[in-house]
Amino acid sequence: MSATHRAPVSFLRHETRTARVVDALRANRKSGRFSQQEKQQLLQQDGEEVHEFQRLFSNLNQATLKREPGSLSSSIFLVAGTTIGAGILAIPAVTQESGFLASAVTCIICWIFMVTTGLLIAEVNVNTMRKLGSGGVSLVSMAMRTLGNAGVQVTCWSYIFIHYALLVAYVARSSEILTNFLGIPIWETATLFSILFGGLCYFGSQGIIGAVNGALVICIIASFVALVVVASGDLHWDFLLKANLEAAPKSIPIIALSFVYQNVVPVLCTNLEGDLSKVRTAIVGGTAIPLGLFLIWNAVILGIIPTPETGSDTFVDPLQLLRSTNEVVGPIVDVFSVLAIATSYIGFVLGLSNFLADLLKLENGENRALPYVLTLVPPLILSLLDPEIFFKALDFAGTYGVLVLFGVLPAAMSWSDRYSGRISLETWSLCIPKKRFRGSSIAGGGFFTQN
Repeated sequence: MSATHRAPVSFLRHETRTARVVDALRANRKSGRFSQQEKQQLLQQDGEEVHEFQRLFSNLNQATLKREPGSLSSSIFLVAGTTIGAGILAIPAVTQESGFLASAVTCIICWIFMVTTGLLIAEVNVNTMRKLGSGGVSLVSMAMRTLGNAGVQVTCWSYIFIHYALLVAYVARSSEILTNFLGIPIWETATLFSILFGGLCYFGSQGIIGAVNGALVICIIASFVALVVVASGDLHWDFLLKANLEAAPKSIPIIALSFVYQNVVPVLCTNLEGDLSKVRTAIVGGTAIPLGLFLIWNAVILGIIPTPETGSDTFVDPLQLLRSTNEVVGPIVDVFSVLAIATSYIGFVLGLSNFLADLLKLENGENRALPYVLTLVPPLILSLLDPEIFFKALDFAGTYGVLVLFGVLPAAMSWSDRYSGRISLETWSLCIPKKRFRGSSIAGGGFFTQN
């Protein structure tokens, strides 16, 4: 069994000894605050050699019982690949009214917001692993520990709804493109896509999945560069100077949806053995790549297609218009689209299967196929029942749930951890500096954009 999928872990002793140090210090000091030097001295007085660890536990190979640490580069590619999905295909359509400048500001704001909530999820995830003493902790366990039963219900239903909606969109769009290219029935291309990439997630080891995902991201960048080179010949720079700030808020749900990667943060935390410094690097670096691609992609498309008149009821898909005006661009767009969907599909399959395994309380290696069957089969069936469901699914996922599940809930969970009085900040890992973060602002921003 791969270390990516709920691998056995060996927890280090540092947490228990640190907790003992805190208890001893608090017995002598009402404030409970202490310096690192005091902590070291007390540990030495305890008669044991002092060791400090960046990681929380060690991923172990079941066969050899040797440590298999996760790769930081693979984690960055996993975040980037998950983020670069079908959402990028819809960005020009929802930002053409606001123009490039206004949409660029919106993209950057959404990126900062989504990076922050991802870091909060990582923080709560690692602290939950420390509390429960096990790896592979999902949002359900995090919500139960921090928000109780009500938080679990909101988390479960939001998570399942969003993931199924997006997986349906990915299968529907990829099968449509592959059917046009291969000339075979849509049910065959949908099944082929699901088996190929779903099988990779099920059978592939952490290294294989990381290598394939990395190769796909590189191919995405290559096809993206080719698309930019071919299409930029018709670029009108004056088109990029237009900005309609009043229309910008309309694009927030789809842009925020395009930056969704938080479903793989629990996987990252397990792969990187609870090392928050590496997790932080993977999140920031992995989302910075899509941010650059989104901005360039939007600039190229909006720089070619004239901005529609304000208040116009006529909707024109910029990508369809671009295909019709440039025969070379069409195949490149299709290749880019399939690759982008594939990388995002991998991330969402991993995230949802881990979530379902935790929800069903399956132990390591116990009935491992069931979460994958529940992850892969329903989206395949729904996409075949309504092949035109792509934009509907994206709209539902972006409008309902994304900014609650990956915006409001992370802030609420972290706030509960930090300020409920149940834990000591000195003994727990913080992914964002421990001075009071603006959790209320994050939650408020989520509610504002949701409304």
